[in-house]
Amino acid sequence: MRVKKLYVPLIIVFSLLFQSSIHAQGFAFSGSRSQALANASVCLTDVFSYHNNPANSSKIKYLTFGLSYENRFLLKELQHQSYALAIPIANGVFTIGGNTFGYEDFRTFKNGIGYAMSLTSELSIGIQVNHHVVKLSGPFGNDHTLTGELGLSYNITPEWRLGIAVFNLGRNKLVEDPIERYTTSIRLGTAYKVSAKVLVVGEIEKDIVHPLRAKYGVEYQPNENLVFRMGFATKPIELSFGLGWVFSTKYFLDFGTQYHQILGWSPNISFRYSLLK
Repeated sequence: MRVKKLYVPLIIVFSLLFQSSIHAQGFAFSGSRSQALANASVCLTDVFSYHNNPANSSKIKYLTFGLSYENRFLLKELQHQSYALAIPIANGVFTIGGNTFGYEDFRTFKNGIGYAMSLTSELSIGIQVNHHVVKLSGPFGNDHTLTGELGLSYNITPEWRLGIAVFNLGRNKLVEDPIERYTTSIRLGTAYKVSAKVLVVGEIEKDIVHPLRAKYGVEYQPNENLVFRMGFATKPIELSFGLGWVFSTKYFLDFGTQYHQILGWSPNISFRYSLLK
């Protein structure tokens, strides 16, 4: 029974590594808005920019926080919860955030702090330091690691934005012997505001282990309270859908789901609150 119990977390780790879901390697997208757009989120601006591209946090003008929950492939062992807090200060935005993933026999934690600022009216930069914990039951114990992130965002025009984000700049290690590193990933993307109601996003993502992945999404807001979203990603193919409800300029509730052609559905929900003056 003990051996069988230890197999479970190992099976989950390997399934994540080979399905391009990189939660187990330290990086995870957050927020239902991102997930409904196939995680083409390197150019999205909201409090979950802390997880998706730290540079975009520089656009946040008021104290804002967000909570997010995802049930990956409808498995209780693959639950992902995250939070983010953005605090505007004199010359930029100070951010705090983190997430947890897994269950009692295999769980990862990430918590960190960041800072984002505008270098010019068009160019923004964000940096972040994360503390990771991987917790396995039994003799495996816990592992602690630090990683760094860097993000850039550039407005070509008021409607057209480019973004780039890099996770684990120093290629920090997960295991010393044999050497196993947290993933180092780079994402390059764009967002274009077609009209007051339509936003189109696209992104390419590459880490050291997995092949290049392309992601696309469309966001349509027919009125001030309702937002529809859909997305498509390659390698592996995933479809995503979602909607957002804008209660007011302060409260936002988002729902979404992703569909993997083999592993099935991954529903998610998130909430954002902005403390407007």
